Amino acid sequence: MIGAQALMKTLADAGVQVCFSNPGTSEMHFVAALDQEPRMRAVLTLFEGVATGAADGYARMADRPAATLLHLGCGLGNGLANLHNARKGRVPIVNIVGDHATHHVRYDAQLQSDIETVARNVSRWVRTSGSTQALCQDAVEAVAAAMGPPGQVATLILPADVSWSEGGTPARLPPASPPKPIDDAVIDTLAQSLRSGEPAALLLGGRALREPSLRAAGCLAARYGVKLLAEVFPTRIERGAGLPHVERIAYLAELASVQLRGLKHLILVDAKSPVSFFAYPGKASDLVPEGCTVHTLASFEQDAQAALAALAARVQAQAVDPVLQAPVRPSRPRGKLTAEKVCKAIGAMLPEHAIIVDEAQTSGVLLPAFTRGAPRHDVLTLTGGAIGQGLPTAVGAAIACPDRPVIALCGDGSAMYTLQALWTMARERLNVVNIIFNNRSYAILNVELQRVGAQGQGRSARAQLDLANPPLDFVQLSKGMGVPAVRATTAEGFVQALEAALATPGPHLIEAVVPSAFTGLKLRLLPALLKSLDSLPQPVARAIKRKVAP
Repeated sequence: MIGAQALMKTLADAGVQVCFSNPGTSEMHFVAALDQEPRMRAVLTLFEGVATGAADGYARMADRPAATLLHLGCGLGNGLANLHNARKGRVPIVNIVGDHATHHVRYDAQLQSDIETVARNVSRWVRTSGSTQALCQDAVEAVAAAMGPPGQVATLILPADVSWSEGGTPARLPPASPPKPIDDAVIDTLAQSLRSGEPAALLLGGRALREPSLRAAGCLAARYGVKLLAEVFPTRIERGAGLPHVERIAYLAELASVQLRGLKHLILVDAKSPVSFFAYPGKASDLVPEGCTVHTLASFEQDAQAALAALAARVQAQAVDPVLQAPVRPSRPRGKLTAEKVCKAIGAMLPEHAIIVDEAQTSGVLLPAFTRGAPRHDVLTLTGGAIGQGLPTAVGAAIACPDRPVIALCGDGSAMYTLQALWTMARERLNVVNIIFNNRSYAILNVELQRVGAQGQGRSARAQLDLANPPLDFVQLSKGMGVPAVRATTAEGFVQALEAALATPGPHLIEAVVPSAFTGLKLRLLPALLKSLDSLPQPVARAIKRKVAP
């Protein structure tokens, strides 16, 4: 075998059987080898950021890595933003990055670059394969590194001559590394903390947001009144009717401080201690309240489910039934379309076992409230904050779970970063409903302009946050890439469009023309707005929203 053929078989044998590609000349032997390995599904993308974001979404739902095929350092660089999101979400990805032939490197050709330096920004494991004979062993080590625990991005750099030369020998994936053991002393300490009766919360992330872990956490909450919190942008959270409800930490530090206020114990389970997303003048970056002790029940390297089960057993909480979310849906909205009404319609119509990819930004702030009691579903979020993730992640999720409906929610600005993902959806005939909130602005930045206390905020400054001139036409953009699209300006029109899209196979796009959800926002209202984030709107919350919305 030549190197590329042996590498292809090695990857497929190791369970890496989807490759999101944007190849170039250096990768042609890998491309040709696809014809000889029927287990490998190759998915072409028009931009490297789509390939890396799709690999992220695939791994989140499949619980195993996909590969990307990228062209040299420039191609890898184009995909860095969504690899950053994957790194922050501890998502397993194996990048195969083509390079010039080893003898060609010294000529410093036009596309020559230091690929390893580019890769290290997002990869904990990086290696340039030095020979065809070593290539497949390098590959299985890359897969093993990506699988963790914890999951991570691994980058294997493949020189063209290593790919085309004879002498490749497939290698076998070594046994998976076991998670680090749970510390009994930590379990004893946390048992004492819970029995003390002092206010405590479990902050859940990663695998702790899957059903078995959620039920164990729910037993602890029912037994000791522990508050259940999730990371602000969880990698994947299972939620809906029949599961314990978990409240996500708010993006805005002002709201997060209200959620955490009064706690004496914050227990981390596969999660990081909460910090402010950005620094703000005169405000603390560390969101842990004064006098609160932070404990780690399970680190990223440990088994979150086993740790929660061990703690529940130690404090005899397993015999207590967790409080489960009751099935409840909002009514279908009517009247002029707003971001709130889009979220309400999704809550009213969400199919069972749906996958929501949430990059709605400010427009989706009420989505958790309206979908809390919907049928069971998964939510994938913007783990690293680098926008342009939503549409590509939906591609990967749809390929990982072809029998489940996928709904991608994107702001207009973020959708434009990786709009080419629509073409891949059409090519692969994926069941994805794309909902674009078109408020013709970077609405979140209008909020941040106030929060950072920037001086001026005049015409020139605000023009940098405005997307109205010229207006973006997502219907035409979508149709140009082969995805049927409609525009909705009323709640009734949106409901009709969503109903039709969910009933018709293949990808669809709905452009929801809405006003900004945060026009006129005053920071003094933020603590009160917290009440509406994770519960169905109450009269007080509705009164607040009338003040906030235009």
